Formats: sequence, C-alpha cells, structure tokens
Amino acid sequence: MSLVGKIWKNKEKNELNPTAFSELAQSLAIKISNDGGGLKGKLNKSSQLRKFYDTIFNLNQRVTVDNWNAILAQLHRQLALVHYAKGRKLVTDSFVRMMDELIKAVEKPSDLQVITDFLETFMAFYKECRPN
Repeated sequence: MSLVGKIWKNKEKNELNPTAFSELAQSLAIKISNDGGGLKGKLNKSSQLRKFYDTIFNLNQRVTVDNWNAILAQLHRQLALVHYAKGRKLVTDSFVRMMDELIKAVEKPSDLQVITDFLETFMAFYKECRPN
C-alpha cells in the first residue's frame, strides 16, 4: 500500500486514517533516520529535513483560492530541491520517496493541509530519533 493509501482511508471523501499521524509518522521517522545512519548519521540531518517542512508549512499558510496554482507550482518545485539534496548526498532514497508521494498527492488545499500536518508529526517523531 502506498504512503498516501496509509494516510487517507478514502482520499475522495477526505477520510483520514486515525493512526497516520501517530504510528505511521513514527515508523517513517525511525526508518528514515536509520537509513541516514541513525543517531550520528551524516544523511537526513534533521536541519536539512526541517527546511523542506518549513517551506511546505509556509506554502500552506499562504494558500488562497486566488493563488492556488502558484502555491501548487511552488510545492512541486520542492520535488526538484529534494532530488537536488539527494544528488548532493544530503538525504536518502527513503526521504525522497516519502516527499515524492506526499507532494504528488496534493490536488487541493485541503490535501496540502493534511500533508503539512503529517510532516509536522513526522518531524516531531524525527526529533526524537535525531535530538541534535
């Protein structure tokens, strides 16, 4: 099952999986931390991942009916930046896959809100995995 399928029970009806923001976010945080080398790993540093979350959070805050297409374009721009970070050996494939699935799942403002909320919980659990 895809990541999107694990977040939404039924995306068309906007029905969320109640454990997506706890169990799923935590398991992804652990996996992505471990893939990056664990506690002292050189990849997937929390400050690097935080930059992507902060940008998506800010885009979500700026959404209006009038600027949705511009916001969506900026969101998809983040995919290029995630892949650039991978090319610079700053993030792992698992982080790229997560961001790729999340960003491509956004079709309307409410989807962006869900993705932003999910990334917030992911980052909270990630801080537990990578406290420094």
